[in-house]
Amino acid sequence: MSNEKRHITLHLYNREMSVNAPVDDEEYYRKAAKRITDTVNTYASIFRESVLHGKKDEKDILYMAMLDIALHYEKESSRNDTAPFVDILNHLTSEIEEALNDE
Repeated sequence: MSNEKRHITLHLYNREMSVNAPVDDEEYYRKAAKRITDTVNTYASIFRESVLHGKKDEKDILYMAMLDIALHYEKESSRNDTAPFVDILNHLTSEIEEALNDE
């Protein structure tokens, strides 16, 4: 993994942002910027066009987008919890070692 950084410009919703990103992570930065833009655009269209929700200001839309992205992140990180598998493997290893020692 390289420590080299590259100066890139990202388009996030309605703003251009300059970032110094690690070269190896540039693609992730660009995908993250696209995800943010897509999510904000989705909430903007929902809240600006829906009479039921009433008109929301820009800040409310951004907070809803942040909540949505954070919720996806939390769900994904809980699915990647390997602790239960490590516990099972440790238990099975102990049983195998006991069985081998009994012979």
